Amino acid sequence: MSTPNVDGFFIIGWMYLPPHDPHVDDPMRFKPLFRVHLMERTSATVECMYGHKGPHSGHIQIVKKDEFSTKCNQTDHHRMSGGRQEEFRTWLREEWGRTLEDIFHEHMQELILMKFIYTSQYDNCLTYRRIYLPPSSPDDLIKPGLFKGTYGSHGLEIIMLSFHGKKAKGTKITGDPNIPAGQQTVEIDLLHPIQLPDIENQHNFNELSRIILEVQEQVRREQQQEEEEGAGCSRQSATPQAEQPAQEGDAGAEETADRAGAAAQGSEPASQPFVLPLGVVSRNKDYPRTCRMCFYGTGLIAGHGFTSPERTPGAFILFDDDRFGFIWLELKSFSLYSRIKVAFQNAEAPSREAFEEMLKNIQSLAT
Repeated sequence: MSTPNVDGFFIIGWMYLPPHDPHVDDPMRFKPLFRVHLMERTSATVECMYGHKGPHSGHIQIVKKDEFSTKCNQTDHHRMSGGRQEEFRTWLREEWGRTLEDIFHEHMQELILMKFIYTSQYDNCLTYRRIYLPPSSPDDLIKPGLFKGTYGSHGLEIIMLSFHGKKAKGTKITGDPNIPAGQQTVEIDLLHPIQLPDIENQHNFNELSRIILEVQEQVRREQQQEEEEGAGCSRQSATPQAEQPAQEGDAGAEETADRAGAAAQGSEPASQPFVLPLGVVSRNKDYPRTCRMCFYGTGLIAGHGFTSPERTPGAFILFDDDRFGFIWLELKSFSLYSRIKVAFQNAEAPSREAFEEMLKNIQSLAT
């Protein structure tokens, strides 16, 4: 994730990086990627800032509206005298805050090495596309925006939380070897709240699993009913139908929407104790011990190379205005997300339609 800004006689492109895993509440890190000199009248001088040998020759090209690319003309400035091993150790220290001895877990070694190979492979030529911050509404559960989240051995990643009527979506802005950037990592069903058990029973994973799977089955039945009713309506004539009484499920949906709206407008529900079930792995042990609300949701999982992707059930936990979590039921894993509090200028979408179109575009690039 990067952003350009004008600094005197230069336009500098900055890369924004999440803090070191698992310190999700720490501020973002940033480093320069390229620099454009504004003093020349005929043509601008472009410098690549990547590597440890100082600025060197680069090139910039406008691809199309809201998209440009940079290319390094002296890639030897990216290499180190100690070869790939020194480069990997330096990258590991700077990007992960760790040493080679720290990543003793075989699975973690594989994932980190894959990420290093991928990033170093494309460090000489990068393409940048504009992203908009999500539009907000007074009815939103919390303010939408960018969040840092823990993703197991993949480390910290950046997602964008946005609201779409009855659902909220978390879209990956940075990706990993399993789920690339642009994919919808989590989806929250705001019409299906989850009532957590009392604190004594929250330690029981089977109890939480039972609750989530019951809601999943309820959602499946409702979707099936909607499809059948839709098919029935298409077969009916244009004869006016008598008004149907409200169903119990409709009342529950309206009540949930009212609760979400009340929370967004300041009438927050009382906090309740929260603890992760035994057996659920969390990178961050300092997660909040109270929460406001909990909703049914699904999370996207896949094999390396985004193979066999599928949405699996889970629970969205709202802690406060700036933090939420997601329990991945199938993975027995917990992700903690914390709001990015960087003020990005001129990042608002001109319209909701433009924002929705941007989401479609970045997802199509990922697939």
